[in-house]
Amino acid sequence: MSQGKKICIVVTSLGKGGVERSSALLSKLLSRLGYTIHIVIIMDHISNDFEGELLNLGKIHSELLITEKFKKFKVFKAYLKTHHFDFVIDNRSRPNLLREFIVSRWLYEPKKTIYGVHSYRLETYFPSIKVISKYLYANAYKVVAVSKEIENTITSVYGLSNVTTIHNPVEKLQSQNTDLDEGLGDYILYFGRINDQVKNISLLIESYQKSKLPEQDVSLLILGDGDDLNLMKAKVKAKNLQKHITFKPFVENPSLYVERAKFTVLTSRYEGFPMTILESLAMGTPVVSVDCKSGPNEMIENEFNGLLVENNNSEKMASAMNRFIIDNALYLKCKSNTKPSVSKFSMEHIGQSWLELLT
Repeated sequence: MSQGKKICIVVTSLGKGGVERSSALLSKLLSRLGYTIHIVIIMDHISNDFEGELLNLGKIHSELLITEKFKKFKVFKAYLKTHHFDFVIDNRSRPNLLREFIVSRWLYEPKKTIYGVHSYRLETYFPSIKVISKYLYANAYKVVAVSKEIENTITSVYGLSNVTTIHNPVEKLQSQNTDLDEGLGDYILYFGRINDQVKNISLLIESYQKSKLPEQDVSLLILGDGDDLNLMKAKVKAKNLQKHITFKPFVENPSLYVERAKFTVLTSRYEGFPMTILESLAMGTPVVSVDCKSGPNEMIENEFNGLLVENNNSEKMASAMNRFIIDNALYLKCKSNTKPSVSKFSMEHIGQSWLELLT
């Protein structure tokens, strides 16, 4: 299968976030296929289980930032030279032109490099000057997008011909034996970063307020941490929704919250291939999501395993929430289809795509 090949996965950290989670999952997937896995992280944040040998560049410190960056480059370069990797899979964000020129031309061997793109916001992964981005990545072994919509956009915007799609895999969260706070009652769930600029928690709160859920005693549970947590709490207080909307901090394994939720919700302005949708469906919990770019419409079939809603429309989001509470036949139909609908994103299925790419 892997013929003893060595793979190096590079990611900013293994902390909170979808890219971090999917990179950790990729290390498990490739390890199970027989590859020897190394992971290199830039920042010293680890909250995801992974497989393989770890190089933590985040532990390198210096009084001067430029000296620290040089040390990291030097250590990483020596590490690559020592291990002779067959492939490097780079999942970092890559907006800095000078840095990426150095990385792609001095640090990596282009023909052995795979660049991951995990967000529809392409400026996160490509320097701003399009002709230079094309120059940097045209000779790479592959550019791997996590959604078909991202692949099509990269091809269109940058004129690259070495782009393909491999979706994030899903590994069912392991259920916990602990009990939830019984005071929660019936609830719908958002779990993820509390970043309003990306996740648009404001739209979620507004939609919930406009829905019939508060009067039906179905609360909204917001599970996670982020820079906008206090701002969102203030917004809930201003709308006098404290009795109906509950905030709980990030937990490494949210399985119990996901499994017990009536349904989960996503209202992001943009995404890549959101892991929270995959994880919800794998746990048997349907999803109400905006049809943002990109990812939701490649996982959710409207009225089959969840509901897709026009983005940035609180009225339609509220109406979709109402449907899942009022129309029990529709809800049960979608719930029954959740787990079968994500079989194509299983570790085995996605593993085959990686095996074909790396062979």
